[in-house]
Amino acid sequence: MLKNITHVRGFTCWGAHMGIKSKRRDLALIYSEVPASAAAVFTRNVVCAEPIKLSRKHIKDGTAQAFVINSGNANACTGKQGWEGAKAMADTTAKELKIPKESVIVSSTGIIGEPFPTEKVLAGIRESVKKLSNREIAGSLAANAILTTDTFAKEGFTSFTIDGIEINMGGIAKGSGMIHPNMGTMLGFIVCDLAISSKLLNEALRDAVDKSFNMITVDGDPSTNDMVAIMSNGKAGNREIKKKDANYDLFLSHLTKLCAHLAKLIVSDGEGSTKLIEYRVKGAKSEIDARQIVRTVSNSNLVKTAIFGSDPNWGRIIAAAGRAGVDFNPDNLDLFLGTEMNKLYPVLEKAQPVDGVRKKLEKVMKSSTIIIVIDLNQGDEEAVGWGSDFSYEYVRINAEYTT
Repeated sequence: MLKNITHVRGFTCWGAHMGIKSKRRDLALIYSEVPASAAAVFTRNVVCAEPIKLSRKHIKDGTAQAFVINSGNANACTGKQGWEGAKAMADTTAKELKIPKESVIVSSTGIIGEPFPTEKVLAGIRESVKKLSNREIAGSLAANAILTTDTFAKEGFTSFTIDGIEINMGGIAKGSGMIHPNMGTMLGFIVCDLAISSKLLNEALRDAVDKSFNMITVDGDPSTNDMVAIMSNGKAGNREIKKKDANYDLFLSHLTKLCAHLAKLIVSDGEGSTKLIEYRVKGAKSEIDARQIVRTVSNSNLVKTAIFGSDPNWGRIIAAAGRAGVDFNPDNLDLFLGTEMNKLYPVLEKAQPVDGVRKKLEKVMKSSTIIIVIDLNQGDEEAVGWGSDFSYEYVRINAEYTT
């Protein structure tokens, strides 16, 4: 079994089945044995779930000691009953673990608008506290307990050395539908044993999320429940990182890689998805311009359906780039498609079609992984993002979601 969040010093977890979902586990608990520096980013949807409202309050002091997550019910658009349920999750977790309620970050995912099953959730919390473990299986159970329409658990782990001390970091995530830049129905929970100030941890998380979770799309629907949160408890014993030095940069690079790994797993499991597409825009005047084009092209239904049909209709890619609201000279544009960065086929060169390219693209378009590179040739900035195709199965899944 690969290493997971249980290989991070000072963390235990569990995943329980409490009955919101008929068969799958639906309550996850992740606990740090000591108070940890913490940070979180949340959905930008003005319609947000009750646990989001509560967790925004609890994370303000930059510390936390537990993540508790239920799946199967989003606790969104549930009014006072849902708010009381979210508070009960934090209160019960705090009481059972003997920690302040403000140290508990609460999250939910599932169907919107259904009454929140508070008593089932609280029973799951009590069960999970008794079974908290640092065994590998416990990490996998927690990863499975946060899933909804996902077809597999999303886990990641990385380690690196700072001042001769090994630092461990692991994460779990969920997401399959309602995934869109600036986060969709997507949850991510990361734990690390590094000693770092909460201020710098917050900055690092926002930077990493901006380059990973905020650069994926499945269907263009931001959700009510999105959250990515991190706890870093200092159990590695390194000298606390308090400034942006080489140690901070090393941590940030590994955090970004871990977030990108989890983000790509989400896209690869997009509802009804058959292909993972990596979009790269280079040669832009600014990173903002490059990111905007990536987001527009990756979220184009015409592009996504063409890729699902293995149709080398690259004109849709260029058309989407042109409506991204970015000023560029289309006569300077180059376009490449392929399955690996070192095996890209030139499709356009200075806006001129390359002879015979459609025949070469037939095999590329049938691949499960496709890379699209747009070079604007007017600057030095670039961006990368990821998306899925748009299939018949996606329509079926979402047409029947609550039934």
